[in-house]
Amino acid sequence: MKLFARLLLAAALGAGISASFAADEPAAAPAAAAKPAKPDLVKGEAAYNAKACASCHNADGNSAIAANPKLADQHPEYLYKQLQEFKSLKRKSAVMNGMAATLSDQEMRDVAWFLASKPIKAGFAKEKDLVSLGERIYRGGLADRQIPACAGCHSPNGAGIPAQYPRLGGQHAEYLSTQLKLFRVGGRANSVQMMGVAAKMTDREIDAVSDYIAGLR
Repeated sequence: MKLFARLLLAAALGAGISASFAADEPAAAPAAAAKPAKPDLVKGEAAYNAKACASCHNADGNSAIAANPKLADQHPEYLYKQLQEFKSLKRKSAVMNGMAATLSDQEMRDVAWFLASKPIKAGFAKEKDLVSLGERIYRGGLADRQIPACAGCHSPNGAGIPAQYPRLGGQHAEYLSTQLKLFRVGGRANSVQMMGVAAKMTDREIDAVSDYIAGLR
């Protein structure tokens, strides 16, 4: 009987020690988040057409309507970011908020990389009286009002910097002017940097630099 009691006590102590060790073991690491699939340009074109994007931006991303941006040859990371922000309502647009809401994350990637693969059609400046002012602002800024040179972020020829700043060269002047004025009044609030720059600019300065940018290539 004493032997049986000792065996029971040993078993109980062993179980307690095992439980103690189990409690000290680190929790299993969470499964790594699945990486997004590589962008598929064929699927991107299919989604672009299925969502009727071409009705505003043309089949090749070169919008013929000055109020709608050219998307061709834009940095894909920038396009993807804008689609995400349209979907989350961080960037407001009566048209694009609804359009982006129908896209999955992968579709956004596919569409962005599809558009980036298309060459942009060159634009041109129209306002001869404003070109010199636009060039001055774009290349050198307005130091007396702490307006930085646009070229510092968007490059001298408007090509931008991949994954950081969008391509502007060749973009419709009307679209650029509208966006700068929206930044100025907070109607577009998804770039603190651009809101700060636009807040210091007059209508004439905005129109001048927008027209100059349209002719960059």
